This record gives sequence, C-alpha cells and structure tokens, in this order.
Amino acid sequence: MHSMIRFLVVVSLAITLSACSSVVEYIQPAEKNPLAELTDFDEKVALSEVWQISLAENDHRLHLYPAISNDRVYVADGEGLLQSLDLATGKVLWSNETEATLSGGPGVNDRYLAVGTRDAELLMFAAIDGQLIWRQRVSSEVLSTPVMDDQRVIVRTIDGKVTALSLTDGAQLWQFEREIPALTLRGSSSPVLQDGVVYFGLAGGRLVALNAETGAVVWDTTVSVPRGRSELERLADIDAPPVLLDGVAYVSTFQGQVAAINARNGQAMWRRNFSSYRSMDTDRKSLYAADDKGLVWAFDLDTGAARWRQEGLKNRQTSDVVSLGGLVIAGDIEGYLHVMSAADGAFLGRIELDDPIESGLVAINGHVLVQDRGGRLTLLKVSAQP
Repeated sequence: MHSMIRFLVVVSLAITLSACSSVVEYIQPAEKNPLAELTDFDEKVALSEVWQISLAENDHRLHLYPAISNDRVYVADGEGLLQSLDLATGKVLWSNETEATLSGGPGVNDRYLAVGTRDAELLMFAAIDGQLIWRQRVSSEVLSTPVMDDQRVIVRTIDGKVTALSLTDGAQLWQFEREIPALTLRGSSSPVLQDGVVYFGLAGGRLVALNAETGAVVWDTTVSVPRGRSELERLADIDAPPVLLDGVAYVSTFQGQVAAINARNGQAMWRRNFSSYRSMDTDRKSLYAADDKGLVWAFDLDTGAARWRQEGLKNRQTSDVVSLGGLVIAGDIEGYLHVMSAADGAFLGRIELDDPIESGLVAINGHVLVQDRGGRLTLLKVSAQP
C-alpha cells in the first residue's frame, strides 16, 4: 500500500514538475542517496577562468545552452536576452532584448540563429547582428535546440512533433508527428542533422531518422523497450541528442539501454543496460556518458564494453559530459567542474564555480565553456599543471 501511494505521489509530481532532474530526484531522493564526498587527488590539470558574464538565472526547466560558430558564442536566457560574444574575450558583439519567453536553443549556422519559446514560437535572427528576420508559430513549447542546413530549420517541440520550416520566411515545409506516452521526462531529444538526414529520439525509447528534404521516415528503430507495471517504471525516454560518428548513431535511454545504431539502416550494432538522460560525447576511441546515479562511464565504440567507470560523483546529479584532448569533463549539483582521464577515469582536475552545473558544456580548442544554473557563462582554459 505504501509503495502504491508513493507511486501515485511521484506520478502526480512528475506530471506537474517541469524538468527531468526533478523527476529523478523523486525516484532517487537525496535523503536516501547522499552525495558522494569529494576526495583529494593529485591534480595534474589546471582550470583557469578566461572570462565570465552574468545572464538571468538558467532555469533548469529550459533548454538554453551556449552555441559556438566562427569564433563567436551565442547565448540566450529565459528573460528574453539574446547575445553574441567574442569567444576569446567575452566581449558583447551584439545584444537583443527579444521580449520573448525563450526556452530552446540557440541553434546557429554561418548566417542564421534560431531560438524557440515557451509560447510555441520559433524566432529566426541574423547571426551577424541579431536582427529579427521572422517569427513563426509552431505546435507547442520548444525545449530543444533547432538545427539548420542551407534551406531549412528543423525544430522539435514538447508535443513530440518535428517540423521543418523555410530558412528564409518560416513557411512550414513538412511535419512529423508521433504519439507520446502519458508520462515522460519533460524534455526533448534535440535533432541532429547530418548528410541530409535528421536523427532524434522519442519518449518511449525509439530513435528515428527522417529525410531532411521531405520529412519521410528513413528508418524507425527501438533502442529500449519500456518495461514495468507502472507508468513510472515504464519511462524509457531518449532525452539527449544522439551522437553521430562514422555512420553510427550512439544513443542512451532513461531506465533503458545505451546502444550503437547503424545510421544508414537503423540496425542495432550493440546494446547494453544503462540509464541516462544526459548528453554524451566521444573522442573516436570511447563513448563517455553519465548515468542517472551520477557515475561516469567510458564504453568501447565497437563493442559497448565498459572500459572504466568513475564512481566518485555518485548521486551528485552529474551533468552532460564533454571530451577534450584525452580528458572527460563534467559538472555536478554543487557547482564543481571535474576533469577525468579519458584513459582510466581518474580525477585530474577540479574547480568550484558558482551554481549547479547541469548542461551547457562546450569543449573547444583547449577550453571549456560552462553555463551554470545561476546564469553565469564562464570560459575556462584547461591546461597541464606546471
């Protein structure tokens, strides 16, 4: 009886709460799963601040992460501020107070910048100066990053639809729709566009590939089959974008599996039990991911075998992970950024920032860009200790 009551409470909260981390907190309450204590180690990597700017608080119900293109950083906040910064200095190149409830993006290419809103709109701006080009209604709230090619922008909305719009005027070109389960982690797998194909995950554990020009289904495959008696037990969402490398799509599900899928035909090359809702990364040697308990793993790209796992971040709500020159970097709920060896997972460096780090990590040219929950955007140089 007590377990049934707990289930009903959790389902009610999961429906009303608005972030996957919130749902996980009720599945794995902190009072029963205390954060792993951080221990000392021989620091071989230094993290030093290059610049930092402050934005509005980065509400964890939103999907607003920095993007980099042509040595510029593009960033948005939930109060409607959209900015372009010089990557090297953090200097503001342009700023646009959009007065929109921004919630997803920005997505950027050489000419355009797209961002979605809570009010079911997609806004398109000129990347060079931040001028609004058009705004268009979409089917629902945007909690993912739009992607673009030279003709269209493709956006995923919270109702499960994927829509392609004309890059020049916002006219709808095609739309994909699939029914979503009654209970999901409130998030959307951002689409990935490569070689004319759009890849994205669905609530319920499916990975889909669409023809970017027509919206036709190239393939639709099951990564993980939902299991369990209750809706909560059957959560098997793909919340993070797939990682595409050399014709393979690597993808993970919550309460499901991590898998390598042939990007041409949708056939599974390997699977292993794994539960995650965070973004993964690869360095062409291993696939790096944090599971829903905070452990960081390295998987062999060819077989899926675990090369190592780092348990020192257990229950610390480990963030997305990024790979950088033989290193693996991730943040945690207390605002620490951790550097691990890609070879064996050993801790090599650590720095404490201001607020929890959940997403918004970008690794580039010996640096890592971090947007914490408090809204601070920090560029850190990653270097060997003298």
